[in-house]
Amino acid sequence: MPRSPAGRFFGVLLVISSLFIVSVFVAKITSVMTVEAINTSIGGLNDLYGKRVGTVERSTAADFLDRRELRYDGYGDPATMLTEFAEGELDALVYDAPILAYYANNEGDGTTRLAGPIFLRESYGIALPSGSDLAEEINQAL
Repeated sequence: MPRSPAGRFFGVLLVISSLFIVSVFVAKITSVMTVEAINTSIGGLNDLYGKRVGTVERSTAADFLDRRELRYDGYGDPATMLTEFAEGELDALVYDAPILAYYANNEGDGTTRLAGPIFLRESYGIALPSGSDLAEEINQAL
């Protein structure tokens, strides 16, 4: 504990300045985290504008994005697109919901989530030759 008036003044000055420096440091960290959360949150279609979006070229998802004038990176196959997403090259993916849901629940577990509603509902079809032995197995699986 300082005994002289100058020492006490200097001690008070150090305490006040350290509080100021710590508060500026905390404010800076908080603002960076808030901006990052705002910039990376995607909850629906309108949030995709200005983001790095990926889809498979010549797919119905690519047509959907083209109609809405959303810029995207097109990939030749889903596996390449998912790899680029996992490496942080993309902010969001627009593609078939079952494929993205499988990825989110398996490889992307804990780091990936489906955001917003399904944009465009589509049906799948499976074609087999007449009398195929696989028909019954597929029907049971579905």
